[in-house]
Amino acid sequence: MRKKIRRYIRQIDERLENPPEDMDYEEEQRKHLIQISFFMHERIVHEIVMALFALVTVLDFLCLVLYPQLLLAALLVVLMILLVPYVLHYYTLENGVQYMYEQYDEMERRKQTKKGNGEE
Repeated sequence: MRKKIRRYIRQIDERLENPPEDMDYEEEQRKHLIQISFFMHERIVHEIVMALFALVTVLDFLCLVLYPQLLLAALLVVLMILLVPYVLHYYTLENGVQYMYEQYDEMERRKQTKKGNGEE
């Protein structure tokens, strides 16, 4: 998913840097909103799973403090090792979607500029 969102963002950035003269910003926005909704869905799912995963990690830590056992300590280490990449993945999704909002806003500005110049 990380590669997919980065690739898509790069494609849109390139399209905005060198837009064709006949670019239909309204159609581009429509397609962009569809992609944003896909990534938002992915982001929400990962947020829920990450929150539950973090909750289990905290509960394990509390259990370890109350009942020191080697098995709980080993579980905590495994959970922490898995939690870090999960947080980084969610971070990528969150920032990617936020950046896609900015791309959408740029398309809106260009669409309004095009309308203002009477190019429709």
